[in-house]
Amino acid sequence: MLATLLRHAERVAILLAGAGAAIVVVQMLWISYGVFMRYVVGRPDGTVTEATALLLFPAAFLGLAFALKEDAYPKVLFLRDALGPRGRRSLDLLNLVLMSIVGGFFAIASIDATLRAFDSGAASEILLWPRWMFWTPGALALTVFTLYVMLRLAALLAEPRPDTEH
Repeated sequence: MLATLLRHAERVAILLAGAGAAIVVVQMLWISYGVFMRYVVGRPDGTVTEATALLLFPAAFLGLAFALKEDAYPKVLFLRDALGPRGRRSLDLLNLVLMSIVGGFFAIASIDATLRAFDSGAASEILLWPRWMFWTPGALALTVFTLYVMLRLAALLAEPRPDTEH
C-alpha cells in the first residue's frame, strides 16, 4: 500500500515539475517578447514585468516534490558519510521530519492565501488576472510535497533498523 502511494506521489511530482517547466518556457518567451518590444520596436509592454513576476510563485514550488524524488536537495555529505548506518538513518529521519514541518507550514499558508484571494476577488494590478490562479498551483505543489515527504518518512520508518554501526 505504501509503495503504491509513493509511486502515485512520484507520478504527480513529475507532472507538477513538467507544469513548472512549461511556466518557465512561457516566462522566457514573454520576457523575450518584452525585450523585443522595448529595444527593437521602441514600445515597452507594461504587462511583461507583472506577468512574469506573478508566474514566479507557481514556478518556484512546482518542482519541490520532484527534487525530493531525485534526491536533488543540497546536503552536507561529509557529516552524513562520517556516520554509521544508524546515524545516517537518524539524520534522514530528522531531515524528513523538518521537511514535513516546514512544508506543512507553507502548504497551510498558501492554501489560506489561495482561499483568501478567491474570496476577496483580488486581481493583479495591470493584467487584472485573479490572484487565486497564481496561488493555486503553489498551494497544490506545497501540499503534494508535504504529503510526499510524509510518505517517504513512513517508508523510512517501516524499513528495518540497521543493527550495527560501521
